[in-house]
Amino acid sequence: MKYNFDEVINRRDTNSVKWDSLSNVFNTSKVIPLWVADMDFPCAVEIIEAIKSRANHGILGYNILPDSYYSSIINWVKKRYNWDIKKQWITHSPGIVPALNLCVLTYTKPGDKILVQSPVYFPFFSAIENNQRQLINSELKLINGKYFMDFNDLEIKFKAGVKMMILCNPQNPVGRVWSYEELVKLSELCIKYNVLIISDEIHCDLVHSGYKHTPIASISNDIAKLTVTCMAPSKTFNIAGLSTATIIIPNEDLLSKYNKTSENLGLGLGNTFGIVALEAAYSYGEPWLQQVLAYIEENFKFLDEYLKTNIPQIKLIKPEGTFLAWLDFRELNMTNNDLKDFIIFTAGVGLNNGSDFGKSGEGFQRMNIACSRKTLEKALKNLQYAVNNLNNSF
Repeated sequence: MKYNFDEVINRRDTNSVKWDSLSNVFNTSKVIPLWVADMDFPCAVEIIEAIKSRANHGILGYNILPDSYYSSIINWVKKRYNWDIKKQWITHSPGIVPALNLCVLTYTKPGDKILVQSPVYFPFFSAIENNQRQLINSELKLINGKYFMDFNDLEIKFKAGVKMMILCNPQNPVGRVWSYEELVKLSELCIKYNVLIISDEIHCDLVHSGYKHTPIASISNDIAKLTVTCMAPSKTFNIAGLSTATIIIPNEDLLSKYNKTSENLGLGLGNTFGIVALEAAYSYGEPWLQQVLAYIEENFKFLDEYLKTNIPQIKLIKPEGTFLAWLDFRELNMTNNDLKDFIIFTAGVGLNNGSDFGKSGEGFQRMNIACSRKTLEKALKNLQYAVNNLNNSF
């Protein structure tokens, strides 16, 4: 089936966080929302039909996870990443963010040091600090328009007693897909200092042409024993509202502890529609995914060319994965608050403020380009007009 991602679908008044929370988030409803990381595209027909079929049964009681559910995950991971996982490694979470909090609660105690690499997805910070753990930051290095891990800094901080690292791969918001060689080097450090890795790989299926995602736990048995891998179809197939994520834990002891915490918090049961949607997505959704990836890559090309031609003061950090653009506004020479207000109230565009991802994100903004080309172009024209008027005022 050929999908039309150019179609603009009205999402207002559907209880959408992205579209119906604008006044609360931006203090105005008059912005083009390109912030929350979900797509403005309908998901694959096969997913919709699976949900309808399940709903037509009429009884929506408690669920078990069928063998076909596990098989769909195992087959998907094998086909896309050549990683052989076992059914007994797989457990459940109502989302990646809940899983991060579960892992912090399960594997560390108050006061323990947990490391992140900023700029990074801001729920990493809250999962650590709201649970009274100590946040340790190893900033990514921006060199010639590309972000890199600082391995020297990592080793210093691991040596100083870091218990856990929350890894983002592919990286949100900067769009890096960490190379095999980078992940091997990171693995060696984690093994050397016995640092547990919680690997957020929710964007793993959204990798651009010419790049390849490597689950860090697939590198060796030694690193697999130290890794909890968090995956989900939610970003990939635009089904985040179904609250279903897959947690892969090869280490039997770590798995048992995770499941105990999950059960203690009453989080062990799955979402009725999330279960059938995951299975349908992984079993039949690949043609839709191939089309949406092609469209997203074209949106990135359009964005990059538009900026270079019309707003050269704003620069795109070249993405290797995700549908999230990390935009460098530093040439506008604005304070963080002035930039935020300028984009919202002058340009009329709703983006994620870069400083939310850490201090190193100041001067940047995150833009979600998983929308129609028409919507993206309108937002860029708004930005162009605003920047041009800013320049003309001097």
